[in-house]
Amino acid sequence: MASQIGGMRNVKIFVLYLLENINYPLDFISINDIVMQTDYIVYLDFAEAFHEMIDLDLIREVKTEEETLYEVTEKGRCVARELNGDILSTILDQSLAMALRYLDFKKREVVTKCEIEKLEGDKYKVTASFIEKGEIMFSQSLIVDTLNRAQRMKENFYERPEAIYRGVLALMAGNVNFLFD
Repeated sequence: MASQIGGMRNVKIFVLYLLENINYPLDFISINDIVMQTDYIVYLDFAEAFHEMIDLDLIREVKTEEETLYEVTEKGRCVARELNGDILSTILDQSLAMALRYLDFKKREVVTKCEIEKLEGDKYKVTASFIEKGEIMFSQSLIVDTLNRAQRMKENFYERPEAIYRGVLALMAGNVNFLFD
């Protein structure tokens, strides 16, 4: 299955663009997470492109005592700026915004929690919450009619908690009024 973003060249440009604009070293897992959350790139393409970018000196390792981080090189910055590929600028900008929000959640050490509670009459209560520094910053409960639906909600919540949080904030702030028309 090929990445939606296009060929390997576009995958590299996409990753370099994100790393250049984030502008500080990240561990492989964080880079993978910010790339995968967009759904534009499949993991196999990302992994192949990542290692090629290291070999081509577009990305370099930065070793610390605790972990290995990666940052874009000057050569990689040049590639990210000069090559546009076939990627729409709106895709790049939206992906960067998503990446920055994801990293903000991670940096703030927001703890996510989602529980399923069995109720009477074959109903289930799904409660999702975000906790920052011991304080609940968001909590929402929904009653659903099947365990399967409750489990899917829980899985979706844990896959992209920052997207759930953003979505609820946008709805409550009226930033998606087109849904109400």
